[in-house]
Amino acid sequence: MSGYQVITVEKNRGIGILTLNRPQVRNALNAQLMEELLHALQEMEGSEVGAVILKGAGESFCSGHDFSEFIGKTLMEYRAIFGKSVRILEAVAGMGKPVIAAVHGHATAMGCALAAGCDLAIASEDALFQTPGVNVGFACITPMAGIYRSLGRKKCLELILTGEAISAREAERAGLVNRVVPREKLEETAMEMAEKIAAKAPLAVRMGKQSFYRMADMEHSKAYAYAIEMISINASTEDGQEGMDAFREKRTPQWRGR
Repeated sequence: MSGYQVITVEKNRGIGILTLNRPQVRNALNAQLMEELLHALQEMEGSEVGAVILKGAGESFCSGHDFSEFIGKTLMEYRAIFGKSVRILEAVAGMGKPVIAAVHGHATAMGCALAAGCDLAIASEDALFQTPGVNVGFACITPMAGIYRSLGRKKCLELILTGEAISAREAERAGLVNRVVPREKLEETAMEMAEKIAAKAPLAVRMGKQSFYRMADMEHSKAYAYAIEMISINASTEDGQEGMDAFREKRTPQWRGR
């Protein structure tokens, strides 16, 4: 697709594929890349794709913010920079389409948060996850806001306070990624997962994702009350009725997305 300079956007077999494309700086997030990524996420949300894969070109997934744009900024300018990266995480969570991170090489600082902020994450065996802000004078606080929802408190604080990297296998054990695969299987595995999701009832996928993020911050009894309402709405939709009819009649359901 045209109009993008530092990311690539494509559709393959009903799956959207977004590639961060600044390999010379390990796909560091400058203002242009963040603007293009936000626009591409909006484009995918309005398209017919069933799921989205986010990956990086070259030898790494994403090395975080581009420090060349950091030096000598005012407080207001820093707020704008960090605010834009947080809006990307909010956009991913707010989409009805699941977003799968395919992570290889370095996922550093906001790059680590970007992987954590995706709904699902597949990592290659060479992937490293790190929030090294303390090594250069300021903590990775905005990345932490995205990462702590995937990690336990102790492991999240270890990353933030030591600045040390963890391996893909350790990230998998800690819950930061779903699966670790050989590098040559990374994109294939991400595509298989995306296609598996895209084959499901699209309205159920959308409502399931929306409900998950809403309930995550709710008090226990309120989460149950919300769940009752949402599953009742889902069951009463055309797809909900079609799914039950198809199950009873032992046939393949015909999803309508409504």
